[in-house]
Amino acid sequence: MADDTDDAVVLTKPGPGVRLVTLNRPGVRNAMTEEMTRAWDRALDEVASDRDTRVLIVTGQGASFCSGADLSWLDQGSPEDVTVDRLRERMLPFYRSWLRPRALPFPVIAAVNGPAVGAGVCLTLACDLRFAGPSAKFSTPFIYRGTHGGMGAAWLLPEAIGVTRARDMLYTGREVLPEQALDWGLVTGVADDALSHSLEVGARIAEAGPIALRLTKTGLEQSAAGLEAAIQWEAVAQPVTMTTADLHEGIAAFRENRPPRFRGR
Repeated sequence: MADDTDDAVVLTKPGPGVRLVTLNRPGVRNAMTEEMTRAWDRALDEVASDRDTRVLIVTGQGASFCSGADLSWLDQGSPEDVTVDRLRERMLPFYRSWLRPRALPFPVIAAVNGPAVGAGVCLTLACDLRFAGPSAKFSTPFIYRGTHGGMGAAWLLPEAIGVTRARDMLYTGREVLPEQALDWGLVTGVADDALSHSLEVGARIAEAGPIALRLTKTGLEQSAAGLEAAIQWEAVAQPVTMTTADLHEGIAAFRENRPPRFRGR
């Protein structure tokens, strides 16, 4: 990574096939500033281009996961920058940057170490799995800031927790604590240490056949169109995996009662 703003996002390799992205501006509760967004895009570009990546984990530095979008630039811009057209041109790339976990070809885990607010909740929902620590809180108080929700909130929340509970969160802006988040399906699990648990789960996922893993993530997206779309996809994807060396390795490892050594071929 190239410039002095890049420490806004720290990219590390905690284990084979596992990459960790840490939002690293605890002084502003890891708000999605312009600086952070640029660093985030560079980090995800690097991760996406690394064929050895099997799983990505996203977490926040300090006491917060992410406090959402930083809109302080609204007070600093010229009147020409705050027209509806200019704002739309700015917001769409911003949304798409932070929703990139959804489009990555491998699973992404959110290790929610503290409060996730507004667009920070949407970032967690763009991830495949979410594990909450004891201090995690989830809130979408967009309308209590005087703004409409953004970054896919009106789609991502109902997808995860249903329309009724999504209305609750969006209309009241209240905080949802870890146990309720688990009951609602807002998170996958609750752990004493969200990052450590996420790393354990990530290490497990990284042991899977990489071709099958990537196709499974795509298949889950395809299944949103219904059962017929799902079986049409599987009728192609499963034969693809049946032509790989990884399939033979997986069967041999099972018969020999040993861990498989997948090579992505």
